[in-house]
Amino acid sequence: MNDRPRAPALSTLETWLQARGAAYERLEPLAGDVSARGYVRVVVADGPSRVAALYPAGSREAGERFLRSASLLAASGVRVPRVLAWDAGAGIMLLEDAGRTSVYDAVAGGEPRDGHLRRAVAILARLATIDAAEVAALNPPLDGAILRRELEQSRDLVLVPRGLLGSRGELEAPLLELCEKLAAAPRRPCHRDFMARNLLLDSRRRMTVIDHQDLRLGPPWYDLASLLNDSLYATGDEERRLLALARVPEREHESYHRAAAQRALKIVGTFTAFAQRGHDRHLPLVAPSLRAARRHLAILPETARVMARLEGSWRRASEPGAGH
Repeated sequence: MNDRPRAPALSTLETWLQARGAAYERLEPLAGDVSARGYVRVVVADGPSRVAALYPAGSREAGERFLRSASLLAASGVRVPRVLAWDAGAGIMLLEDAGRTSVYDAVAGGEPRDGHLRRAVAILARLATIDAAEVAALNPPLDGAILRRELEQSRDLVLVPRGLLGSRGELEAPLLELCEKLAAAPRRPCHRDFMARNLLLDSRRRMTVIDHQDLRLGPPWYDLASLLNDSLYATGDEERRLLALARVPEREHESYHRAAAQRALKIVGTFTAFAQRGHDRHLPLVAPSLRAARRHLAILPETARVMARLEGSWRRASEPGAGH
């Protein structure tokens, strides 16, 4: 299934650009995930390209949140795409083109990952300085209810069908306990989806953070856990180096591992749900995400004992190509 903007939306954008005298050479619809928004690159013959974000009616409040989160992030020193125009009535936002290559693409293409990950960790240090009260006013916190609800989809679509909760659902209560402990940690500003596909590199290799409208307060190391356990998956040694670089205190390593386990399990359900709706390009990430979840669950006190008993089921389910 094509998840690019459809012809009526492109026609609306063409009319909008023409009404403003904005000359362009061509429009390039961009692929996105399952979202109400659509994205189009506006290619200009004699200048820098732009990206138009198209917000259908009913989703335009997300555009307002994007404006507010962009302001907060930019003020903290985090590079985000500059907003060049916002027409709430038409649901069209014109943005600086932050680049055609994500960190995920760059690493998949053979670029060394260490430098990219270190720069991303430095961005997280700046993001953490945003005033918590302003973030709290933007979106509800990433609390226990949301963390539990996210795992419900993964339970129904993946964990139960593949027998990963145990024959009597032995892992379910420990996972709920994990969410409660994770939610009890002091909250801090959290991008909410800070991972390699949301970090763009331009021609000068400047790193820009996108998809930031869900900025909110959340568990302290959730963004770091997302970076190292979604799309790119850190090895043990790499993870230890980056936790040290991020100055995660030893006493808070369990909080990081809880966030990593929850995040990895959450995206397993998300990617599977996307595939059921016809968007299957992220299915190859399900097995490595299960492997990441398995690694973190195996060392957490609330889940380690059950995971030891379920090791065989989890190992089979997380083998490359399993479940496709």
